[in-house]
Amino acid sequence: MRFEKREKILVGLTACLVGGFLVLQFIVFPFLNKREVLIRGVTVKREALQEMAGLRSMYLAYQEGTEGIGQRLGMRPQNFTLFSFLEQAAHRGGMKDHIKYMQPSMSEGAGPFRESMVEMKLDRVTLKQLVAYLHRIESPKDAVRIKRISIKENPSAPGYLDAILQVLTFFHAQQ
Repeated sequence: MRFEKREKILVGLTACLVGGFLVLQFIVFPFLNKREVLIRGVTVKREALQEMAGLRSMYLAYQEGTEGIGQRLGMRPQNFTLFSFLEQAAHRGGMKDHIKYMQPSMSEGAGPFRESMVEMKLDRVTLKQLVAYLHRIESPKDAVRIKRISIKENPSAPGYLDAILQVLTFFHAQQ
């Protein structure tokens, strides 16, 4: 079977087109797709690395804060308890008779520190007495802070207030 010149050119051109198509389909396009996948992978890894760097800096900040709390706790007297601290502050400020109740509680959990909390209710106090007492008990030096406070006017004594305080501190877990 002999092809004429025109048919040979047509067969050659078709073979080149099929060959070009096969080269594009099985070599060029997979290479470009693989390149895009790799570029996306690098982008995702770069974002993950930036997130890890941010988490590391947060961790270091928390660790630094934990060390600061640990130092403050170490400066407190060995026999420090939140309950007695609040009672002594009330006695020094003349608020002992205004304490209706004090309920201590301890938190459970993991980590080097535990939370000790006391809920207390103060009855029939003036605003001046309450502010003085709050100033006396909120102590960064002793790592004592007021978590929540609820104040309302005493219904039976106009001009006087009732307050419910949640006061907390931390202590070393091994204590």
